[in-house]
Amino acid sequence: MSRPTTGDIARGVLKLAAPTTMLSLMQAFALLVETFIAARLGRGPLAGYATVLPFALLLGQMSAGAMGGGVVSAIARALGARREDEASAMVKHALTIALCFAGGFILAMVILPRPILSAIGGEAAAEFGVPFAMVYFGLGAVPAWIANTLASVLRGGGRHGIAAKVNTLAWLFSPVLGWLLALEMGMGLIGVGIGFGAAMWAAAIAQGIVVLRGSAGFRPDFSVPFQGALFKRILSVGAVACALAAVSNLTTILVTAQLKSYGQAAVAAYGVSARLEFLMIPLAFGVGSALTALVGRAVGAGDWELARRTAWVGGGMAFGVCAVVGVSVAIFPYAFAGVFASDPEVQAIAALALGCIGPAFAGFGLGMAMYFAAMGAGRMRWPVAAGLSRLGLAVLGGALLGETFGMGLVGHFLAVAAGITAYGLIAAAAVQPREWAPRLLRQT
Repeated sequence: MSRPTTGDIARGVLKLAAPTTMLSLMQAFALLVETFIAARLGRGPLAGYATVLPFALLLGQMSAGAMGGGVVSAIARALGARREDEASAMVKHALTIALCFAGGFILAMVILPRPILSAIGGEAAAEFGVPFAMVYFGLGAVPAWIANTLASVLRGGGRHGIAAKVNTLAWLFSPVLGWLLALEMGMGLIGVGIGFGAAMWAAAIAQGIVVLRGSAGFRPDFSVPFQGALFKRILSVGAVACALAAVSNLTTILVTAQLKSYGQAAVAAYGVSARLEFLMIPLAFGVGSALTALVGRAVGAGDWELARRTAWVGGGMAFGVCAVVGVSVAIFPYAFAGVFASDPEVQAIAALALGCIGPAFAGFGLGMAMYFAAMGAGRMRWPVAAGLSRLGLAVLGGALLGETFGMGLVGHFLAVAAGITAYGLIAAAAVQPREWAPRLLRQT
């Protein structure tokens, strides 16, 4: 049997990536609309939104990309090894994990939000951020985890298109309802939270119906008793990936905390500039989700050489797309900043950040793709090193350049760019035969 060419691999990645990319772009659009709504409400609500934003993004990244990737990887490997009964039993275990993680978000953002948000953005920002967080996570945490986990079950079965259709409708609905409630009905940020919660409940119910009908290629089996081995197969990848998602958002949180000494305008502006990273995520996530499934299938079948080739093809695709967008924004930073900030001071600082950080996002696309490929392979050691390197460079480098060397905001933004670049290089360095090889395979 002939081996697939690079073109064959690229077409396979694109086929699976296209629907997820469209979904991710819709999610990015919804979050951009939220930022626009917050900016329309004024500097205070925008600063409050900026303090909640890392946690809102963490919710999506963990449920869809991190633990969701663990679910995709476990199911894809089971199906690649022709263990369909194991894939069927995996659904019950995945949903149990989802509910536990949703409870953690409710604890932090509904029960204990004020001390957390005050420490990040200050008391003034927390006044607007706390009620928003309580509604957003109180209504949306549980259904978001359920909807994204069930979508991951579908992607693990290679049904990326079906998974994307349902959630795309939800992300179309969320910003429209949020706009009406927040601006037209005068509910402010709380209206955005209600819109998100309503959309996620609709998505969770619809995804549940789709999966129960067997659209993943198998029907879930809820009658099997809980098995530690099945939890371990999901968590061995998903828990590590969740920790990495937390590190990524911790980077944003700590940089935001550093910038609060420069005033509320700097906090609000960094929230605007951080949108660039979260615009990159859907561009890379579409390719990445395809890589998790394709690499997982190859590894399950014992074809490590194909797994490595698939990772590099997908990584190159993500690198190219994110490079074009990041450089374009860096060349025209005021145009991007002006969409989300009407305050001249906030706009100026956001443009400064975009000019410094934009070119680094080619590396971010490469790193994201390799991170998702590593999930499919069950090789998470190097992505962990990449995430920690990014955190250290962004935070410690920011303190060194911004404060010790007196570069101010420019120093902080350059340190963020250095961290993103290191993330991409280190994650990519791992995809080589010594790290990805049969002798390292463990059935966990």
